Amino acid sequence: MLAQADFRQAVEMLPLVSIDLLLRDASGRYLTGLRTNPPAQGAWFVPGGRIRKNETLRNALQRIARDELGLPIAPDAWQPRGVYEHFYGTNFSGEAGRSTHYVVLAYEADLSLDIACLPQAQHHSYRWLPAEVIAADPGVHPYTQAYFKERAP
Repeated sequence: MLAQADFRQAVEMLPLVSIDLLLRDASGRYLTGLRTNPPAQGAWFVPGGRIRKNETLRNALQRIARDELGLPIAPDAWQPRGVYEHFYGTNFSGEAGRSTHYVVLAYEADLSLDIACLPQAQHHSYRWLPAEVIAADPGVHPYTQAYFKERAP
C-alpha cells in the first residue's frame, strides 16, 4: 500500500483501474448505495473498488465483493458487462482541481442479500431498484446511470 502522499501523486499522474459491481436480485432489481466518500460523495452509486498492483482480476473481484458487500462471492459468479471511463474533478480526499481518471471494468452477478447487513464504509444507505428507475433517478450518479440506460426500455 502506498503512503497517502504517494497515492495522491499517482492519482494525479495515472488512471486508476477499478471494478464496479452490478448486483441483481431475484426480482431483477439492482443494488445501489449512497456514497459516503469522494469522489461521487452523496450520490447513489454501485459498489466497487480499485484493483491493486499485481492483483489478478479474479482476486480483485473476490476482495472487492467481500469488502463492499461483506460476502465471499465466487469470481465465476460475475459476468463482464463492459469497460467504462469515469472522470472526476476531485480526488479521493475531495480536493478540487485534483482530478481522478478511472478505467472501470463492470461486472454483473445475480444474488439476493439483506441490505441491512451490508458494510457502511463506502455507502451509508442501500436500496434495490429496477434498471429503468436507476437510469432516470437524478440522485443516481451519471456514471452509474450509464450502466442501466442501455437496459432501460
